[in-house]
Amino acid sequence: MKFDGIIDGGTKPKGKVSVSGAKNSATRLLAATLLGNSPSHLENFPTELVDVRHKIRLIEEMGCKVILDVAAETLTVDPDRLKTCILDESSNFPIRTTYLLVAGQILRQGLARIPYPGGCQIGSRGYDLHVMVWQALGCEVTEFPDFIEVRGTGFQAGKIHFPISTVGGTENALLCASVAQGTTEIVNAYVTPEIEDLIDFLRRMGSHIELIGNSRIFVEGSSELQGANKNVMPDRIEALTWIVYALISGGEIQVDHVPFDSMEIPLIHLEKAGVDLFRNNSSAYVHPDCMSGGMAQPFELACGTHPGIISDMQPFYVLLGAIANGRSQVFDYRYPERISYVAELAKLCEHGAMTSKPGQITINGAVRFQPGRARSTDLRGSMALVMAALCADGRSEIQDIHMALRGYNRLPEKLAALGNTIEIIDK
Repeated sequence: MKFDGIIDGGTKPKGKVSVSGAKNSATRLLAATLLGNSPSHLENFPTELVDVRHKIRLIEEMGCKVILDVAAETLTVDPDRLKTCILDESSNFPIRTTYLLVAGQILRQGLARIPYPGGCQIGSRGYDLHVMVWQALGCEVTEFPDFIEVRGTGFQAGKIHFPISTVGGTENALLCASVAQGTTEIVNAYVTPEIEDLIDFLRRMGSHIELIGNSRIFVEGSSELQGANKNVMPDRIEALTWIVYALISGGEIQVDHVPFDSMEIPLIHLEKAGVDLFRNNSSAYVHPDCMSGGMAQPFELACGTHPGIISDMQPFYVLLGAIANGRSQVFDYRYPERISYVAELAKLCEHGAMTSKPGQITINGAVRFQPGRARSTDLRGSMALVMAALCADGRSEIQDIHMALRGYNRLPEKLAALGNTIEIIDK
């Protein structure tokens, strides 16, 4: 479903928010539950994310039993009756990580069908690397108009050498290799905190995984994995979102369940911009006194791979640059086309506040946010529009706000707890 949002901005937030389980980790762990011979149980699960609900719906149509406790934020999956997806032109599963559902189907049926991967359009994001994974492990891949079909008598161990670092390819390879016959070597793997969370879960299920350095993995496959229990790691991108929102709004927010260990370099860049957070082991208290004069210092930074500033964090540093006393620049040559949201964000700022070209965004601070109408172009860009609208003194309309709802669990409720409201309108 698609939604617009009406926001009455200008109220400084004050209160406490708790960071939910990471979207990227939750969807991977959900797919991994299909590999067990018994039910798996996940806690700190972001139960109301739109992407998660779509994937749960697809898994239920595959015959799995799913028990979702929204209040407790827990999920239990019993994959005992898993069957191959039945898909046609009427199927509607707008999920980017559909490829993660192949491993469970091949394990039990020898035949997998998945919708073509969807998600945000932020440049070229093909699925050729996933096809490479399935073929490297002995399967045949056929592309039909409405779905991708993978066929094989189980996975056979092999060597997977990625030509570029890829989160999606690495997680897909881990899932498939965990149920392959023999030992698979994964070269040029991209190991992020969310991938480490997946590896931990697969090990709990009985998979033997050896990580060499941070880019080479050996996986000894097994067809006898068991269900397991796990807490989903807190979302580092959501944690950064709330910290930056407090900074740009001049509010007072206590952010709980911050995964500081996976945010070291992003937080260093905040410090270099003149931000001094009040923090303990798992919480940050963000107050106007965290910045001298309530303004950040101008900065330049480049997005890249973990442990640096990943591309999903880019829009929030652009917002930080908006309250800096001078010109700041954000570079992103990994996803140079991830700039569509900038023109929309500029509609909620003073004229000339920010400009962009492929791979480079320039912000001329300090910026005064102003109410207006803007259209979401991607998940994190949508949240940046929401944050700017909340800081503007007046009413704004954010079109396609459902994109933000894809990545932030219970977003309207959390904003309400801070004294802000969003009116969600069904399109």
